[in-house]
Amino acid sequence: MNFNKILAPLVIVGFTVGAWQAFQWAGIALAVGGVVMWILLHFTRMVTILKKAANRPIGHVASAVMLNAKLQKGATLMHVIAMTRSLGALLTEKDAQPEVFTWTDSSQSVVTCTFVGGKLTEWALVRPEEPNP
Repeated sequence: MNFNKILAPLVIVGFTVGAWQAFQWAGIALAVGGVVMWILLHFTRMVTILKKAANRPIGHVASAVMLNAKLQKGATLMHVIAMTRSLGALLTEKDAQPEVFTWTDSSQSVVTCTFVGGKLTEWALVRPEEPNP
């Protein structure tokens, strides 16, 4: 179960109730201002990440091996996009679950990531075969 979907609204309500009890309407204004600031910080971070990713080719990463080493189960798609500074190449149909994205580097090594509900569940690194001398 995703506790952030439950915990964040509870914290906001608790913060608002506490602000009301301490400062009445001025406290409500303070609480609303704080919540709006928090939302704007997250929105600004998302826009910055997507702006950087827009300037790179889709599905390209500097090093697939380093990406593979940095990935952690439960990371969000936005976090992976921030690490790669590139949007992944979508392999599944749009809005289908699970979502599968790939990133390829210049040596043709490929990292394939599977996201369920926006969270990374599994990933695999495929390196090209070395030619025999």
